[in-house]
Amino acid sequence: MAQMKYYYELTISSSPHVHTSVTTRIIMRDVLIALAPALIGSVCFFGIRALLVVLISAASCVCFEWLWSRLRKCPGKTYDLSAVVTGVLLAFVCPPTIPYWMIIVGDFFAIILVKMLFGGIGKNIVNPALAGRAFMFSWPVAMSTWVKVGWSNQAGVLSTADAVTAATPLSFMHQGQLPDVSVLDAFLGNVGGCIGETSALLLLLGFVYLLWRRVLTIRIPAAYIGTVAVLTFLFPMGHGNLQWMAYQLCTGGLMLGALFMATDYVTSPVTRLGQVVYGIGCGVLTVLIRYFGGYNEGVSYAILIMNCCVVLLDRIGRPVKFGAPRKEAAKK
Repeated sequence: MAQMKYYYELTISSSPHVHTSVTTRIIMRDVLIALAPALIGSVCFFGIRALLVVLISAASCVCFEWLWSRLRKCPGKTYDLSAVVTGVLLAFVCPPTIPYWMIIVGDFFAIILVKMLFGGIGKNIVNPALAGRAFMFSWPVAMSTWVKVGWSNQAGVLSTADAVTAATPLSFMHQGQLPDVSVLDAFLGNVGGCIGETSALLLLLGFVYLLWRRVLTIRIPAAYIGTVAVLTFLFPMGHGNLQWMAYQLCTGGLMLGALFMATDYVTSPVTRLGQVVYGIGCGVLTVLIRYFGGYNEGVSYAILIMNCCVVLLDRIGRPVKFGAPRKEAAKK
């Protein structure tokens, strides 16, 4: 009897081989939903131009990823919404006055050079949105022009007509002075800054949604924000430990970075202990750059530096293989 041969079509992919109904598209969709409150707040604070910058950035990222897939003749994954998330986050860390062509150049750098050249989603070393922002500081004037929007006297309705160019609260604190706004205004977002980072309240609301959906855990944000809180409380540059700490937490890009940037699946550790060390490292670097650096903000560069250390942090807290002696596993 002739031996029967069976042939199967196998799809070979990198581990882990986990079967779940949760897809990349579902996760990215939840992230976009979580960012929606901050996006709505940015339109209220800075006007319709903030929305246009976000839409142009998201559309540019999708187009660049699609073009790369066409040129490389590889299956495109623009449907997974990861490029949209990158575009939104990059726009969130830019001033609302940023020229449209400049945000498109930043999108090109983030998608093509940082993400696709390394193999696409899941293979990039650093966060594409933050790397794009760092590259865009090739135009420091445009990236440092802030708009402060004040509340009008008409029943507390926000008036974008009164927008004026002004310094951010971090500019004052970099000089050892307390900002000229209240802590409540800083928490709500009624201050100058980038499009999506001014309102700590709206960012926290979005993060709570991601916790409810179990998209993220609280380990990295808690370690990050907690480290900044402890260091700024113990070593204030201004008057009042508690007040100085509150301003440091509510202003700048700390909340956006800790809640949505540092928690990126690809560029953050996978072990629990590694995530805690990663968050603490981000917090320490953020405070050091804010205190002693020539630039007011340190969140972006702190996260990018720690992204490069993830390959080492993943060695921390690895579980012992089943059946293997602990000493032998430690040597490996």
